[in-house]
Amino acid sequence: MSVAFAKEESAEAASETILPARPISDRINLVTEAGLKMLQDELARAQQALGAASTLEDVNERRRQSAVPVRDMRYYAERVRTAQLMPAPTSNEVIAFGHTVTFARDDGRKQTFRIVGEDEANPPQASISHGSPVAVALLGKSVGDIVLMGQRELEILDIS
Repeated sequence: MSVAFAKEESAEAASETILPARPISDRINLVTEAGLKMLQDELARAQQALGAASTLEDVNERRRQSAVPVRDMRYYAERVRTAQLMPAPTSNEVIAFGHTVTFARDDGRKQTFRIVGEDEANPPQASISHGSPVAVALLGKSVGDIVLMGQRELEILDIS
């Protein structure tokens, strides 16, 4: 009976340790210097967490504690491997990856966002992915240009 219980516990632990892979976009993995450092730091953090989990004596608990770090290590290792470091823009004439753009919406609101890589995008902190609809619409435009976003208009006020 104890053997059956141990097998059941192991099967349960095994099912908890197989996490689906984090999805990886098929977009080109452009990154800023800060974005590359963030990816490298996250990879190191996952490696440390896996190292800590590997010291646990209980095999089932070790599996449970290793699941997230193993998944994250795969993700961040791939993101670091495929990262294409983009130099900071040298001109503020035309919107490009790495620029901070201020625009006015046709409802009067003004917004400012920096265009960055997917993993470093954080809209509440004023950064958006280069693949986001707003960034795609803005890339290649200049101050004074009007950009259509569906039925809405954005007027580019500043590029820095």
